[in-house]
Amino acid sequence: MKLNELKIRKLTAAGKHVPGKHSDGGGLYIEITEAGSSYWRLKYRFAGKEKRLAFGVYPTVGLKDAREKREAAKKVLARGEDPGEVRKVEKERIKLEAANTFEAVARTWLSKTAAKREPITQAKVKTWLEKDVFPFIGKMPIANIGPRDVLERVLRKLEARGAIDTAHRVKQLCGQVFRFAVVSELAERDVTADLKEALASKSGKNHAAITEPKQAGELLRSIFAYSGHPTTVAALKLAPLVFVRPGELRTAEWAEIDMDGAEWRIPAAKMKMKTDHIVPLSTQAVDVLRTLHPVTGHGRYVFPSIRTGERPMSENTINAALRGMGYTADIHTGHGFRAMARTIMDEVLGERVDLIEHQLAHAVRDANGRAYNRTAHLPARKEMMQRWADYLDRLHAGAC
Repeated sequence: MKLNELKIRKLTAAGKHVPGKHSDGGGLYIEITEAGSSYWRLKYRFAGKEKRLAFGVYPTVGLKDAREKREAAKKVLARGEDPGEVRKVEKERIKLEAANTFEAVARTWLSKTAAKREPITQAKVKTWLEKDVFPFIGKMPIANIGPRDVLERVLRKLEARGAIDTAHRVKQLCGQVFRFAVVSELAERDVTADLKEALASKSGKNHAAITEPKQAGELLRSIFAYSGHPTTVAALKLAPLVFVRPGELRTAEWAEIDMDGAEWRIPAAKMKMKTDHIVPLSTQAVDVLRTLHPVTGHGRYVFPSIRTGERPMSENTINAALRGMGYTADIHTGHGFRAMARTIMDEVLGERVDLIEHQLAHAVRDANGRAYNRTAHLPARKEMMQRWADYLDRLHAGAC
């Protein structure tokens, strides 16, 4: 005879409870102990063996709830699966999700990548996450977070207070955390990739630049297919490899370049920061220069003016060539190769930010506030520049 609420209340009444197993049919029963505790159980058979499944304690779990659990278990059995094992897997999944919230994963990522950043940058990134991200999606399992969670809970709040540039930076940081989670097998993909056009444009202070790897590969293929003057083609090929300022590139002199030593030493007078600068040359950069040397090596400038070799290339030449390839000033400029390198080397390749900043000839200071000299971390920068050149080759080939 099936159970009902009145019968269960009588069976479990304090001081009058009836110990034993009381069936509701279909394998479901309520087990009442001598001490008066009441437990829902389901008896079932799987692979020829009798098994039990616990459904909770009465009255926290009522008769209706227990019956619904029984029917759900029967559906699992009908699929040829063991309800007990399915429950174990689900408990493990819930446990895993609870341990791998966005905040937990982000803090692990922040710790593992700390050596790549200057202390001041590490502190800034940590503050962004703690102030603008963790309060809103930090407790969510990272595997369950969707694009709209990041957009509506985090980025729109930054936009609403007018912090457009910060919104873009925070989106990039979230993307790095998601990519770390993917590599760690804690998430399926980087959901911020779906938010490419979702944010308002950044402030117009920066030069237009392509910073997405796929688009960078397309740009490189356009450069290698460009049929302009040999010096212009060489300058275009060298620009992404060395990512110096356009003025430093076009005024490069052969006397500054040591192809055998694979270095380009730019004197302080030409540098924005008025400090000597060393550009390690990758094998690809040296190849470009060796190919160009028979053409312009007899003169002073690496990239002389087409009209006269007495002056360097015009400041408009690179941008004009880019426009000829279809890259207008609002898409990519000669100066944009710096932002391309800065962004991709940091966010995709995971290069040390301080080394990137050194190579960009930005002011980088030690713990005592003293500016590093031009040879600081030179061996590490040489290795980084070669890795960057090799990566550009892969982009050019469409492999990334």
